[in-house]
Amino acid sequence: MMQLTARTLADEFALTETGDGWQARVDRTWRGWTGPHGGVIAALLVEVAREAATDPLPVRAVDLRFLGRPTEGALSFHATEHTVGRSTAVLEVRADQDGSPIAAASITLGRTVATGVDDYAGDPAPEVPGPEACAKFLLPPEIVPVGAHFDIRPCAGPLPLTGADERMMCAWISLVPELPTNAATLAILADALPPAVFPTLRAPVAVPTVAQSMYLHREPAGRQPVLMRATNASTGGGWSVDDICIWNREGRLLASARQTRRVLG
Repeated sequence: MMQLTARTLADEFALTETGDGWQARVDRTWRGWTGPHGGVIAALLVEVAREAATDPLPVRAVDLRFLGRPTEGALSFHATEHTVGRSTAVLEVRADQDGSPIAAASITLGRTVATGVDDYAGDPAPEVPGPEACAKFLLPPEIVPVGAHFDIRPCAGPLPLTGADERMMCAWISLVPELPTNAATLAILADALPPAVFPTLRAPVAVPTVAQSMYLHREPAGRQPVLMRATNASTGGGWSVDDICIWNREGRLLASARQTRRVLG
């Protein structure tokens, strides 16, 4: 009996190894406010690091900087591995397009080891209604085409562009089509919601991500949706910082992230 294989991130973006690196293609349906969705670029950098690593170690941390504005089409990737002791590897991965740098990331992979320190699972998920009880929220596809790739179900906090006092959004989110839940897809999901300052606004403004970090608290697995909370840590002087937490359906913390954004108005 033939078994159907789930679509992967490599399938979705035609990620293939070339003679001196990797290549991927991001089509228009994954376009954000001004170009290819930043979370997709982050995810591809993570996936290349996983492919390039000598040992298949879990991803522990991602530190990413955007260096240019990508456009639709092919992206090329190059990775350099640094071994740090017996349990850690750091992959430096760069994304280029038409010979110009687009993004660079330092991605830390690490082996799971037993220690004498008590385990701590991180803050549990907030108590919110389940995804089945929450209505869908659609990002306007005419402005943000990538919104069609997210099933977003707000479950706490205000909605974007409602002039609220609270700078927080909390929602159940899954990818459409659903891709396996791993470090790369969490990088996409971490960038799925609008900037956390948006609930205080009445009209959208451009707030592109300049830098993004993500920390994995356990190896992600299981079905989506995941529960995501985005909080605006600060906004001022043309800059904005958001903190993001992602939990699985069992309430266990999968990842936390921080984004630094420019407020362009």
